[in-house]
Amino acid sequence: MYSKILGACVAISLLAACSSSDTKSSTSTTGNANLASRDILGGGGDKIFFDYDQAVIRDDARATLDSQANWLSQNKTVNVQIAGDCDERGTEEYNIALGSRRAYAAETYLAAKGVAPNRMTTISYGKDRPIAPGSTEEAWAQNRNAITSVR
Repeated sequence: MYSKILGACVAISLLAACSSSDTKSSTSTTGNANLASRDILGGGGDKIFFDYDQAVIRDDARATLDSQANWLSQNKTVNVQIAGDCDERGTEEYNIALGSRRAYAAETYLAAKGVAPNRMTTISYGKDRPIAPGSTEEAWAQNRNAITSVR
């Protein structure tokens, strides 16, 4: 009876140890599973912002994209998705098209910095995925973005 209890305790201990080490090893082998994209992409951030009704890369976005390009050049097996977003103003169709142009602008910038286009995909969410609630200029400014995420 004592040996059965001892055996069960050893088995549980081994399972717990395996579970713990599997988590560490899967994080280190995938490198991306449990980290936010903003942390992975060189610490420079995962978002760039756009002016109202524009898809032109702003000067303040260049540092973020440069950091992403640098990190991606050091991590050549990583693929990313760039999502274009808009504020709530305008029609759904217009904002889908504008979000697509914003994502494409970021992709084009990264490609010009040496990131292979086949490592990037783009998607537009239009106005369907706001990150800041409200109908104020501050909220709208946050919602006019392109977000790069690791895939």
